[in-house]
Amino acid sequence: MICPNPPDFEKRGGLVTAITQDHETGEILMVAYMNEAAFEKTLELGEVVYWSTSRNELWHKGESSGNTQILKELRIDCDADAVLVRVEQKGGAACHTGKRSCFFRVWNGEDWDDDGEQVFDPAEVYGK
Repeated sequence: MICPNPPDFEKRGGLVTAITQDHETGEILMVAYMNEAAFEKTLELGEVVYWSTSRNELWHKGESSGNTQILKELRIDCDADAVLVRVEQKGGAACHTGKRSCFFRVWNGEDWDDDGEQVFDPAEVYGK
């Protein structure tokens, strides 16, 4: 599927920032990266694929945990260097820690609190 005005993957070394949001609630679930292959694969599959910067490979979200992300909407920002990925989060957790969202650390004015919903135990899912 050809996008008439695709993200500018060359602007930042072949990657664009991908902000992932729950399509119903608007909750920010995670931030990752996409290269051109991940972007195209996401459009092809209807499930989100990222570029894993730690493993240097395509990462089909949920391939290990089963917590896939069903693509509901994909937007490209005005500078073409970021995408907003609106998803239906399957399995309830977007974060590898087993939390619903990667943004579970909250500054309370004096210290950091954890207000994240624990959906699964990562040791059980990933065996680590």
